[in-house]
Amino acid sequence: MDASVSLVQRMPYTTAFPKALGTGLLVSTARPVSTDLRAKMERLIDGYEHVLSRFRADSLVTRIGNAEHGGHFDFPNWAGPLFDLYDTLYDVTRGAIDPCMGEDLIRLGYDPMLSFTVATDAVERLGALRGRPVWGHDVVRSDGTTLVTHGSVHLDFGACGKGYLVDLLGGLLGSFPEFVIDAGGDLLAHTSNPIRVALEDPDDSSRAVGVAEIRDGAFCASAPSRRHWEVAVGERTHLAIHHLLNAVDGLPAQQTEATWTVVRVDPSSSRPQPQVSAQTVQRSSLATGTDSTNVDSGSSAAFTDFSTALADGLATALFVADPNGLSRVFAFDCAVLDADRHATISAGFPGHFF
Repeated sequence: MDASVSLVQRMPYTTAFPKALGTGLLVSTARPVSTDLRAKMERLIDGYEHVLSRFRADSLVTRIGNAEHGGHFDFPNWAGPLFDLYDTLYDVTRGAIDPCMGEDLIRLGYDPMLSFTVATDAVERLGALRGRPVWGHDVVRSDGTTLVTHGSVHLDFGACGKGYLVDLLGGLLGSFPEFVIDAGGDLLAHTSNPIRVALEDPDDSSRAVGVAEIRDGAFCASAPSRRHWEVAVGERTHLAIHHLLNAVDGLPAQQTEATWTVVRVDPSSSRPQPQVSAQTVQRSSLATGTDSTNVDSGSSAAFTDFSTALADGLATALFVADPNGLSRVFAFDCAVLDADRHATISAGFPGHFF
C-alpha cells in the first residue's frame, strides 16, 4: 500500500468533533473508536476549551482578561509544556510571538463576538511597543502552571493551541497503530505509509500550489486567507486585516502569504543541514529560482511529545521571524510563500510545488 491509496481506503473510520475549537476536528482510524474513548476525547476537548478559549465566557483565559487587578491563576498540569513552548517562541522571535497579543486581536475586531470592528483607539494602543502587556513581564509563571498578573491581560494561545490539543488527543490513541488527526490545517499522522497533503493556494482555496507527503509527524499550514476582514479608513480606502500579527507592533504581517511546516516525531534522527532554495509560484505554475541560503539545524528535543503544537507555532512564527533563526532552536522543515509568490523551501521539506 502506498501514498496513492486514499486515506479513506486505508482508514475508513472517521470520528468527528465538528465544534472543536470553532473549526472542527476529524480522527481517521483503521478500526472504530469505542464509545468510551470518544467520550474521553470529548471531555478533553471541552476541558481544554474551558481553560484556554478566549471565545468562551466561562473560560479561565476570559477570567484573566476580566480581572482588573490581576491575580494568581492556576492552570492544569497539562498546560506546562504549552507554556514552555511559548516561552521559547517568545525568546527566539524577540517578542513577535506573544500570547498577550489577544488584546491586539480584540482591538482589531477579532473579539469573542467576532465583530470585526476596529477600536477607535487601536492605532495608539496596538502592540508591545505601545505599552500592551507582554509575556514574561506582565504575565509571570509561578510553579510551572500558575500565571501571575497585576492587571487585566487578554491572552490568546491560538499560535500553538490547536496543535497542542491535537497532540493531547493523539496521546489518547496509543492503542491504535495508525491514525490521522486533522484539525483544519493542523495534521498529526502516525502511519506506516505516507499520506498526501495538498498545499492550498492562499489566493484560491479551490486549488493547490503543490503537494506534500507526511508519515509519523505533524504537518501544519497557516495563511490569512481564511480569517481576514476589511475596515474602512476613508470613503474610498479599505485596510485589509487578518489574525496573524507581529506582537511587537500589533499589526498584521504583510510580507507572507502562506506557510507550511513539518515536524517529525523522531527529531533525534540525523538529518542533513537543510538548505533553503528559492522558487517563484505563479498563479498557474512554479518556476525554479537560483539563489539559496544555509539554515543551521536545530534541536527541539524538549517538545518531542508535542510535534503538532511545535509545527503549529512555527507555521505562525514564520510570518514574523526568519526561518534561519528559528531553525537554530527547533528542528523542522518548511515552505514559505511570500506576497510576491516567491517560495522559500528547506531541502528536507517532504513536498514540492507544481
